[in-house]
Amino acid sequence: MLEGFMTGLAAALSFKAIAMVVVGCLIGTFIGMLPGLGPMSIIAIMIPFAVSLGDPTTSLIMLAGVYYGAVFGGSTSSILINAPGVPSTVATSFDGYPMARAGKAGKALTIAAISSFAGGTIGAILLTMFAGPLAEFAKTFWSAEYFALMVAGLTAIAAFAGRGQVLKAILMVLVGLMLATVGQGALFNQARFTMGVADLESGVGFVTLIMALFALPEALFLVLNPKKGNQEGDGQDKEIKDLRITKEEARKIAPVIGRQSIVGFLIGVMPGAGATIASFIGYATERNLASPEEREQFGKGSVKGLSAPETANNAASTGSFVPMLTLGIPGSGTTAILLGALIALGVTPGPALIDKNPKIFWGVIISMYLGNVVLLVLNLPLIPYIAKLLTVPRAYLIPFVLFFSLMGAYIGQNNVTELYLMIGLAAVATLLRFADFPLPPIIIGFILGVMLEDNLGRSLRKFRDLDWMYERPVTLGLLIVAVLFVLVPLATDWRARMGRAKQTAQGD
Repeated sequence: MLEGFMTGLAAALSFKAIAMVVVGCLIGTFIGMLPGLGPMSIIAIMIPFAVSLGDPTTSLIMLAGVYYGAVFGGSTSSILINAPGVPSTVATSFDGYPMARAGKAGKALTIAAISSFAGGTIGAILLTMFAGPLAEFAKTFWSAEYFALMVAGLTAIAAFAGRGQVLKAILMVLVGLMLATVGQGALFNQARFTMGVADLESGVGFVTLIMALFALPEALFLVLNPKKGNQEGDGQDKEIKDLRITKEEARKIAPVIGRQSIVGFLIGVMPGAGATIASFIGYATERNLASPEEREQFGKGSVKGLSAPETANNAASTGSFVPMLTLGIPGSGTTAILLGALIALGVTPGPALIDKNPKIFWGVIISMYLGNVVLLVLNLPLIPYIAKLLTVPRAYLIPFVLFFSLMGAYIGQNNVTELYLMIGLAAVATLLRFADFPLPPIIIGFILGVMLEDNLGRSLRKFRDLDWMYERPVTLGLLIVAVLFVLVPLATDWRARMGRAKQTAQGD
């Protein structure tokens, strides 16, 4: 291991590799800030350029920089305009955007940058130490374990349900699951619920749904309530300040960063899980662990609620390189593109990669340390300038939000039907917001719906009964975690109600 580490160190610290890390991080950060584009498309476009570099190590280092740079930068649009740049930053908007609306955009961007840096760096350290053993552990995951993981993700709805809103959150998850069934089924090779529209056979686009639920409703809200554009926190003439976090806030996010770096990394190691699921589970975990007073702040500008998904998604991005490099199994859609780039470069991923190509394996890992430093150095000084976006009257931002939303939806599926679908979903989402229904559970149901159905079908075909739910230790453990995700917040709310009732009785 030490010899491989030194080989990777020499490869990652060459002038060409350092230059490619900087280039990759710059491109990734910029792409991540633009809603609807995402790292997959830009990595696919850059594969020919990467191949032309000639050196597989340098090429993969650059493409990896684009990947975690996009995750790092995707929080910016989530925080400032409630339009997540990449799927893994959807949870970032839950508390980041309210902080920006409250005039704390600079502070929110600072917390996001620090959490991203810490999550990515700790993930790189864990990757260095446990890449081999974790690759062996990942081999034990079959469809049964993935099904249980998806169930755990769905039960995270408890983290997005305020007091008295659990039923509403469950209904929204069901809506997300229904939207996930549109198009080709995971178990049957035929289109479902397309209503005869050929463009829907490929399903509802993720970018379309994200823009319809988060970006467009903001524009519609401003049109329907024009006075909100002048409210405090919308920043027409507001000076961007308060960029530093206080000691109290640092103490609050420190344990969150420690926990979610480990949780996010472990989720990233599981093939097929990825940074998006890690961010949702990280958010859910921290809300369930918070005190009743702190839980009330989640969704309203909680520093813990902002730090948790940002830490988890960056740690998961690092962890997703374990199955890709050691097993040849992509941990996410983006690492699937990276896997294709690796093969195009003439490198065969798998268990033998560590021994046969230590320069590539360790070079990419070492570059992650450098990449996280580069991202922090690039982003922190730019925060005051990025945050000035909020000094523009929000009414002037409407055309830009509409443009990026429509462009992102069209690019994602390349058909006009997506535009009509997005506008219709946005109108429904606006009505749901007026009725005080939580929208994030729809995203959870949509993201996990296809994978849940696919892995459940595989498990039933393989085992033909439900014994696997309690006979496989990892599956049983994940299902227990799913139950706890529901019971813990219910128990916490019950204790809070009992405490209030006791105080009322004593007062009387």
